[in-house]
Amino acid sequence: MALADFKLEDRFARNEGDVAMSGVQALLRVLVDQLRADRRDGMNNAAMVSGYRGSPLGGIDSLMLGNPQELVDNNIEFVPGLNEDLGATTVWGSQLANRNFDGKFDGVLGMWYGKAPGVDRSGDAIRHANVCGVDPKGGVLLVAGDDPASKSSTLASESEFALLHFQTPILYPGSVQEVADYGRIGYELSRYSGLWVSLKIVTNVADGYSTIKVGPGRVQVERPDFEWDGVPWQHTQQDSLFGPLAVRQELEIHEGRMEATDAFTRLNKLDLVTGATSDARLGIVAAGKTYYDLREALDRMGLDESALKQRGVRLYKPAVVWPLEANGVKEFARGLETIVVVEEKRAFIEMFMREILYGSTNAPTILGKRDASNGFWFPGHGEMDADLIARKIRPFLVQHLGEDSVGPAVRERITIPVSLGAPDSKKQSNRTPNFCSGCPHNRSTWVPEGSEAGGGIGCHGMASMTPTRNVKGTTQMGGEGVQWVGAAPFVTMDHRFQNIGDGTFHHSGSLAVRQAVAAGTNVTYKILYNAAVAMTGGQDVDGGMTVPELSRSLEAEGVSKIMVLTHDTEKYGEDAKFADGTEVWYRDRLDEAQRMLRDVPGCTVLIYDQPCAAELRRDRKRGKVAEPTMAVFINEAVCEGCGDCGEKSSCLSVQPVETEFGRKTSIHQSSCNKDFTCLDGDCPAFIEVVAGGAVPEKSALAIAEIQADQIEPDRLDEGNVLMIGIGGTGVVTVN
Repeated sequence: MALADFKLEDRFARNEGDVAMSGVQALLRVLVDQLRADRRDGMNNAAMVSGYRGSPLGGIDSLMLGNPQELVDNNIEFVPGLNEDLGATTVWGSQLANRNFDGKFDGVLGMWYGKAPGVDRSGDAIRHANVCGVDPKGGVLLVAGDDPASKSSTLASESEFALLHFQTPILYPGSVQEVADYGRIGYELSRYSGLWVSLKIVTNVADGYSTIKVGPGRVQVERPDFEWDGVPWQHTQQDSLFGPLAVRQELEIHEGRMEATDAFTRLNKLDLVTGATSDARLGIVAAGKTYYDLREALDRMGLDESALKQRGVRLYKPAVVWPLEANGVKEFARGLETIVVVEEKRAFIEMFMREILYGSTNAPTILGKRDASNGFWFPGHGEMDADLIARKIRPFLVQHLGEDSVGPAVRERITIPVSLGAPDSKKQSNRTPNFCSGCPHNRSTWVPEGSEAGGGIGCHGMASMTPTRNVKGTTQMGGEGVQWVGAAPFVTMDHRFQNIGDGTFHHSGSLAVRQAVAAGTNVTYKILYNAAVAMTGGQDVDGGMTVPELSRSLEAEGVSKIMVLTHDTEKYGEDAKFADGTEVWYRDRLDEAQRMLRDVPGCTVLIYDQPCAAELRRDRKRGKVAEPTMAVFINEAVCEGCGDCGEKSSCLSVQPVETEFGRKTSIHQSSCNKDFTCLDGDCPAFIEVVAGGAVPEKSALAIAEIQADQIEPDRLDEGNVLMIGIGGTGVVTVN
């Protein structure tokens, strides 16, 4: 396929061939290809997708909502979960459509998605649904997003042990292509075994972007001739788990579904063996992304496929990391003296390799998290990459293969000299996290003198990194304020503020408020209402309420007093129905409002209502919101450089500037979001400018001026590009 023949829209529309997409986008392609394959096989199937957004799967809901025609054309229903466990229950319900009701389709596929904390909190729903079984013509794919380096999570994550506990087979793709392929395999395995099948996706795979091959006929699987209790295998689907029924389903999982999973994996040769297939003494095991990091590390040291065969090194890449297929593991281990398991986090594959090979004749030594001397070897923390693997494994390979057989761990790389000028020692400092210019959290997270606030999940959590805010601690999503419920009886402090975003409140935090009310705890919840889930893409809050509706809901919960602070007190209109006694003030009175609420016994709530600055900026660029006509400048000749405006606003656009008269302050116009909190100080240096006259049209490139015979500049066929940006979203957007 020529490059000119491809359009980005083809990633879902093209029936088969080469397309380009990200790891997250490949999940929609999985559904499309599976449904197309089902239609080819004579089944009129549909699909249900539900879950909760969270990095590295933060864009799935935007992906689904952004491709409505693909959903309609393929009978895909997308229902965002208010939280992860309700999303899992929604998917569970989709599998009962044909069992308990008069179904409209032959089968229903289910897809649940969530990051690792969502996997944890959804365990009860997933276990129940998994024991009940799936639609025989449908099946469920459980997509678990893992963030091993804790780039956008409070905890570094690995979901394997939770998924093992739920008894869901685990497929671990290491590339975008494998997301597309393993997703299809997962559905076929699910409907055959009767189990929910997990797809573990790490950050680098979810955010990765590549050209892949797709098509309904790309994945071909066979069903084993497996018998259980003397009859051809067919799992039992239940919707009731009382007494004997639950025990019977448990039996079927252990002796039926797991055996069916092994038979499926074995027959379809899902696991990959490379390198020396015979006369090997050393074996190395890795799965998913880690397998490709391992191959890169080995290639750097001169150990490509032919070198591995020559030196007697065999590699094993399990597609299904649990349950490991025992016959395949034993065949791989035959003749080996030593097996090294390379995997991120705790020993998982290594544990089951030991279990399978223990007691076998001439069983090889198995190493991984610890070396032959029982010292720590491959780390059980953080994220692995090719550099780390190369440094860790090279001494071992030299010992077993010889110095001449193994190249350096990190080869000399081609570097491009870039002149950055002489370093300024005064500017050498770590970049601390801060809020966007005009972010409402810049102001809303302050507390009165003598008070402190609890931190939580969301952008506002950065306040805990700013000493002047007196915001302390963190908690799991939805637990905001309940730590204080447990601590309050045992401390001298008699009141605390608690920050919570409106997205978290609607996800699960409303129960935390109810808990505080029930316990009679003196706490003021500050619900930071910006009507967007800013950390995962600025999506609307699922199940969200307007501020007046929210006040009435809180009143019904038993909150002692409710106050609303906003940048625009007229926005609600005269007909707004707030809870009785709710006071609506302008945001400048934050300190006064907080002092009032902290003196009210029991649980009180302050709703701070102001739009997310990043979303407001986007809406202005898209013409959805009018651009303010006023701009603010600072007259450097008048400015004394005291920094009071920066202290008042905590705004990144208020920046120091060196002048011939010393250090002054300026407004960085291109990043200014026109929140104007910098005007709160009483400073004569500020100038308010209202533009007048005609607005010049934006200049555009005159295509017609380009000569037809103009020679295009040379372009590299391949090369490396260094992307520099704040946070990961910018790089993902470029992809």
